[in-house]
Amino acid sequence: MSNRAVVVIDMQNEYLPTGKLPLTGIEAAVANAAKVIADARATAIPVIHIRHEMGDGELPIFVPGSDAAEIQTAVAPQDGEPIIVKNHPNSFLKTELKRLLDERGVQELVVVGAMSHMCVDASVRAAADLGYSVTVVHDACATLDLEFGGVKVPAALVHATMMAALGFAYATLLSSDEYLAA
Repeated sequence: MSNRAVVVIDMQNEYLPTGKLPLTGIEAAVANAAKVIADARATAIPVIHIRHEMGDGELPIFVPGSDAAEIQTAVAPQDGEPIIVKNHPNSFLKTELKRLLDERGVQELVVVGAMSHMCVDASVRAAADLGYSVTVVHDACATLDLEFGGVKVPAALVHATMMAALGFAYATLLSSDEYLAA
């Protein structure tokens, strides 16, 4: 059994152009994630899906049972692939993710998903803090424009900043082509 797993974070319909949180470059990120997932399946590397859902009375996004909360078809789970439902940005917080990884003897995580600045960031940092070796496939992640103090930060800069920060101390960063060639 492999000691590596691919973790697919929040690749949900809510992030499509038709959703309430459309991400810049989500289609390309999903296409790259689909290649990483296909490779994992072909080489018997476990694929674990994370799906974000909001609790009752919270923001009207990722509503449980809605189409928007569903995982996108191109990266949808296959039979036997676990789906971890989370309610926080950190995929480990109040979920069974760590237990599931530990039961399978996983030591290395390959992360793809959304949003680069939020759930990918929180989950990668938590994984590294828990002792996992983490690789982020940076072109299989996406985010959106942000604003702070009247300054609009384009999604490309948000993504680059988050990847630079993660690459500094938390993860190895590879493109999907680099990952698949390794």
